[in-house]
Amino acid sequence: MDYIDETQAAAEWKTTRGQVAQWCSKGLVAQAEFAEGAWKIPAEAAKPQDDAQSPRTQPVAKPFLKWAGGKTQILDQIRARYPDGLGTSLNRYAEPFVGSGAVLFDVLSRYELSEVYIGDVNRELINCYTLIRDRVDEVVSHLQAMERVYLPGGEQFRKDFYEKARKKFNCLKSMPSDGTELAALFIYLNHTCFNGLYRVNSYGNFNVPMGSYKNPTICDDRNLRAVSQALAGVTISCVEYGQSRSFINPNTFVYIDPPYRPLSSTSRFTSYAQCVFGDHQQAELARFVDAIVDDGAYVLVSNSDPKNTDPSDDFFDDLYVNHAIERIKAVRVINSVASGRGAITELLIVGNRKASS
Repeated sequence: MDYIDETQAAAEWKTTRGQVAQWCSKGLVAQAEFAEGAWKIPAEAAKPQDDAQSPRTQPVAKPFLKWAGGKTQILDQIRARYPDGLGTSLNRYAEPFVGSGAVLFDVLSRYELSEVYIGDVNRELINCYTLIRDRVDEVVSHLQAMERVYLPGGEQFRKDFYEKARKKFNCLKSMPSDGTELAALFIYLNHTCFNGLYRVNSYGNFNVPMGSYKNPTICDDRNLRAVSQALAGVTISCVEYGQSRSFINPNTFVYIDPPYRPLSSTSRFTSYAQCVFGDHQQAELARFVDAIVDDGAYVLVSNSDPKNTDPSDDFFDDLYVNHAIERIKAVRVINSVASGRGAITELLIVGNRKASS
């Protein structure tokens, strides 16, 4: 039997190589064979029927990354504080510290909005969002190739594979590329590293060790395609949060989830990017919140509650004295000491437009 490769099949069927690989992995191409990291397709094989989800059954996009401080566990409490009029009089949404986007995807799934803006200073994170929006098939194809090789391997093979992938990721960060492989490596490392952390050293290199997951999800192609669809038309920018002000107007709901103020010196986590977000930066952010609230935007801010460890610490109470500060229950899971994990309070700060006017 004569065979063609994924690229040839994609050209013949007028689709992408990633879609061909997906059809083959689902068993939709009769007698297709996988060898040496790629699919061999019978030359006479028929193009499978389009199995794309109809709009009515399209899955709801959910966060595609694990993230320290992700908001999935407190999403119900955040959702309860969405503003009245969201999707009607408030028809714009901005999230200048997007992270894993739990609130973003919840808002996108629930409301019709005219314009949406997301940003972050993490270049690799923003590259990932952009490439999933614009070239999801290629990102999925890279992930599927890694998944096919990584998952069947033993412990030492996986460790070696992870370290090579981390090294390649750090190399690609500093050189011109089309970005799709970098985005796929970002997702792979996020799903296989310790606790889904993103941490860089003083040289800007990702340095988190491998986690001990037996069967990690490396390529959730169904959700990635849902994410791509949800991000269509969304403005994605790699900039400091202050640059979002040109987008924000009185018709905008702004959710702000900055790097949290550490609860103690031992819980400090300042290596998310090659910048520091200390108390001075927290104070600058509070002034930014005052300014956009004065402009008429509806603003919701998340942060840690220093009163967990020092009941007399009024740092945020003083910074946001003109706004409504609410303490909600959360669970801390990123802690090297088991006794340090458990129920705590976090802050939700609702911008008070009347108090600031």
